Amino acid sequence: MAKNIHWQDEYWLLLMQLYLKKPEGVKPLYSKGIVNLSMELHIPPQFLYERMHELRRLDTPRMEKLWERYGSNPKRLAKGVKMLRQMKGLGNADDFYEGVEMHESFELDFKPIEENPRLTPVMLIIILDLYFRLTPNTMVKDTPEIQQLSRLLKIDTALIVEVMEIYQICDPLLNRMEILTSPLVTPCNNIWKRYGNGNPEKLAAYAAQLKEYFK
Repeated sequence: MAKNIHWQDEYWLLLMQLYLKKPEGVKPLYSKGIVNLSMELHIPPQFLYERMHELRRLDTPRMEKLWERYGSNPKRLAKGVKMLRQMKGLGNADDFYEGVEMHESFELDFKPIEENPRLTPVMLIIILDLYFRLTPNTMVKDTPEIQQLSRLLKIDTALIVEVMEIYQICDPLLNRMEILTSPLVTPCNNIWKRYGNGNPEKLAAYAAQLKEYFK
């Protein structure tokens, strides 16, 4: 992965600022801070997460120098970060990233879907994980787990139930033959193809990480 990523030493300042944000330390892989910075830099969260661990170790002269200059001087760090962002392509992001390989797959997962801007593929993944924890007769608005997920994702319980109804059509074990006209059929079916027939434990672990983005 690393050989195809457009990393610049100046990005350490952006990572350090995020690292020092309270509570200080390495942030969860899919925390909002890491994901937002990933989308800004067009660099996958996993890469920034690994770099943040490097930042913490202080085991190279570069890291020691970086911490010596900025670690105890938040104003200098903030100024450096501000200058870096202002320099991005001199205000033209397209020029700044010209010739850079984009990792749109992870970015698209965090962007609203065309069929319903209240949802993202990441949210559909999290809903799918809950789907496998419930039975069809509990996939209703007053189920506590659905209400809890509604609060986390900040969407209506009715929308979560609608997605689960579509997943029931996708589920070969239920063998349901209904035809739904919801515009969410295609995006839900795409998520099912990616994760619905895989290992539910891996899906659960991934969904647990993704939930950090909404906390």
